[in-house]
Amino acid sequence: MNRARRSNDWGFPRWRGYEAGREAAQIRLCDRAGCTEPGNCPAPKSPNNPDRWYFCQQHAAEYNSGWDYFAGLDAEEAASREHAEQQTHSGYRESAYYGWAGSGDGTRSRDELKALEVLGLDPDADFEAVRKAWRTKAKAVHPDVRPNDAEAAKAFMGLQAAYEVLRVAEEQRSWKGAGV
Repeated sequence: MNRARRSNDWGFPRWRGYEAGREAAQIRLCDRAGCTEPGNCPAPKSPNNPDRWYFCQQHAAEYNSGWDYFAGLDAEEAASREHAEQQTHSGYRESAYYGWAGSGDGTRSRDELKALEVLGLDPDADFEAVRKAWRTKAKAVHPDVRPNDAEAAKAFMGLQAAYEVLRVAEEQRSWKGAGV
């Protein structure tokens, strides 16, 4: 029968080894010359190339600042590619509902941004500002206030559609628990 050995692990994490063993953990450094930060952000070396640079967060942001995914495409091709990407990469859209980001930084859809533009608001406007802007603009062009005015009726319908888009989006946010 084997004899039980005494363990060096007394239950304190600081006395345990790092990673899986006692040898040093391998850390990949940033690929930017002279940087000593860990390189944990992959970036493509060129479009449609599987090779990647590995930058620290600061250098990855610098590298990606001039990147245009839709460069060289006409509007129709860009829209179809964006639609295809949204269908296959829904995880990024889903992550917005967990409250990691606020409005104005990727959590609003294109339709919501257009609706905010119709109401004359910033992308990070809250729903109270939306409601207030909608009421003031809708009162000015309401068909009861300006009867027989086709332009006012068209403007009112646009305001109604914009408000409806933003109201439904706000209900979805509050239902998923990210807006409250």
